[in-house]
Amino acid sequence: MASRGRACISGENDYRGDMTQEFRFERNACDGKARSGVIHTPRGDIRTPAFMPVGTAATVKAMLPESVRATGADILLGNTYHLMLRPTAERINRLGGLHRFMNWNRPILTDSGGFQVMSLAGLRKLSEEGVRFKSHIDGSEHNLTPERSMEIQRLLGSDIVMCFDECPALPAPAETVAESMRLSMRWAARSKAAFGDRPGHALFGIQQGGVLRDLRAESAEKLREIGFDGYAVGGLAVGEGQQAMFEVLDFAPDMLPEDKPRYLMGVGKPDDIVGAVARGIDMMDCVLPSRSGRTGQVFTRHGVLNIKNARHQDDPRPLDENCSCPACKHYSRAYLHHVFRAREIISSMLLTWHNLQYYQDLMSGMRQAIEERRFKAWVADFHATRAAGDIDPL
Repeated sequence: MASRGRACISGENDYRGDMTQEFRFERNACDGKARSGVIHTPRGDIRTPAFMPVGTAATVKAMLPESVRATGADILLGNTYHLMLRPTAERINRLGGLHRFMNWNRPILTDSGGFQVMSLAGLRKLSEEGVRFKSHIDGSEHNLTPERSMEIQRLLGSDIVMCFDECPALPAPAETVAESMRLSMRWAARSKAAFGDRPGHALFGIQQGGVLRDLRAESAEKLREIGFDGYAVGGLAVGEGQQAMFEVLDFAPDMLPEDKPRYLMGVGKPDDIVGAVARGIDMMDCVLPSRSGRTGQVFTRHGVLNIKNARHQDDPRPLDENCSCPACKHYSRAYLHHVFRAREIISSMLLTWHNLQYYQDLMSGMRQAIEERRFKAWVADFHATRAAGDIDPL
């Protein structure tokens, strides 16, 4: 697997890919609502269900691109808000686009910047036009609109572009959620017009509506009317809790076209991901595996380990005897405990690699189970293994 990763990032590669190939979603199997398939893009195929590691500032923290690929990742996520501020989309474009800039020639999805801008409490002003805000870096003023978001993502060269939306934190009054959703739908239409005709690139619409079925249905109807290459379920994992999120996912994905990929934004923990796939989701992203690696939290089949805990200081075992990552093949829990406590950089590198490997193995296991029509049994085994595991308190 490692050699495949090195070949993928070879300097001889064409970062553009075969741009004559169309963006296309192919479903291979279904088991209940769970789906497995392939998203075909000019820069390579994305196997679904897919987890996208997050490369906020054109890097997955503590990882080389070839290391990320070696875990089995087919696609990365980049952040429009952060890249527009530093180093700027214009600079990246002059340097050959985001793929060449960060040395990743596989597909890249970029979010629209809407979520990050909405989180700038006190630093933004919302209007029908878009959002005026001050940079958290230097206080400079910016105006982000659906048209500007599409321009930035075009300059970056994103393979999958997200339409610009507004995402209120939950819980929120129904009137607030409805007003926000309808604004997002107007912005979605403007995003589609600004995106234009870009062969080989895809534009995803984002369903909003909070936890309210009628608003989700209204949003889905409007998105289908506009027409997109894929559809995201947005506005979740923003404070509503797992039970409420699952209750929405019990109906929200069913409102979206069956023949297009469905993307749940910003999720999440392993049991969130498994529950989302069981409800018909094809794509997910989250900073959790890399962020947790830097803070000493380790995901395993048996649950979460806190490598900083004293119980690991004399433990010669690997983190997970069935894991193929370098942390598990070459290092003990005792060593990983030591370098974390000593604040050595290798700790973040190894623990992040392990967590990303765990997430990709999780996706691979689900894809295989769906294709073999044994997904329900796989889910039961997933929960039973975690429940019986020897894990650390968080």
